[in-house]
Amino acid sequence: MARIAGVDIPKQKRGIIALTYIFGIGRSRAKDILAKAQVSEDKKVQDWNDDEIGAIREAVSYFKIEGELRSEVQLNIKRLMDIGCQRGIRHRAGLPLRGQRTKNNSRTRKGKRKTVANKKKATK
Repeated sequence: MARIAGVDIPKQKRGIIALTYIFGIGRSRAKDILAKAQVSEDKKVQDWNDDEIGAIREAVSYFKIEGELRSEVQLNIKRLMDIGCQRGIRHRAGLPLRGQRTKNNSRTRKGKRKTVANKKKATK
């Protein structure tokens, strides 16, 4: 199993797919990395030799990935909350940020339903 940027990537998958297991690398960036390292996209990870793995590590090192990227994203969210903009307020409240309705859906963002009991009718 190859280890790149502190992540074990699966050896039975094609290179372009295996690189997407690293946070911050998608299909297009994986394609660019493999092109820069001069490794075939269709070649499986188990078929990479040490020189190819070294070239891929070198190509990956130019991008902001994993821990550095996660911390930057968290800092951006914290900045939005600190300045009190609309997106920051929605982050703080745990609601969807981009204009979605919340009456029916948005369960992923709001969490499990919290049932509220009805008021009891006054007896005569």
